[in-house]
Amino acid sequence: GPEEKIIMTERSAAVFIQAWWRGTLVRRTLLHAALRTWIIQCWWRQVLEKLLAKRRRMVLEFYVQQEWAAVRLQSWVRMWCVHQRYCRLLNAVRIIQVYWRWHTCHSRGFIEGHYELKENQLDIQLEISLGSQACKVQQCIPLPLKE
Repeated sequence: GPEEKIIMTERSAAVFIQAWWRGTLVRRTLLHAALRTWIIQCWWRQVLEKLLAKRRRMVLEFYVQQEWAAVRLQSWVRMWCVHQRYCRLLNAVRIIQVYWRWHTCHSRGFIEGHYELKENQLDIQLEISLGSQACKVQQCIPLPLKE
């Protein structure tokens, strides 16, 4: 009778305390596991963020490199076009100059000459042409020597 109830009560109390303690241990173990999982997840998110930032930086550097290449290429093409236009204009200027000089020579005349500077004299050869008339002049001019 009464002793069994006390034993059962003590036994049920012991079972209750053991169940409570096991529950506490399980909850503590689960809490530690959850904290460790959370720490690993935070670390993994940081790793992924670093990888994503590195990938973004590489994509941005590649984009910048492509943009600079395009800008350089456009610059070269513009330079080539300007150079071509300059060469065409220079050729046109030369043609105009040739025709103008020919016209000037045949209508007004021209002076053509050569000179040679020697040690102490100047050798000059000039040809003056006025239409159909021509005159050639050759002269040696002594130069004063400074002592």
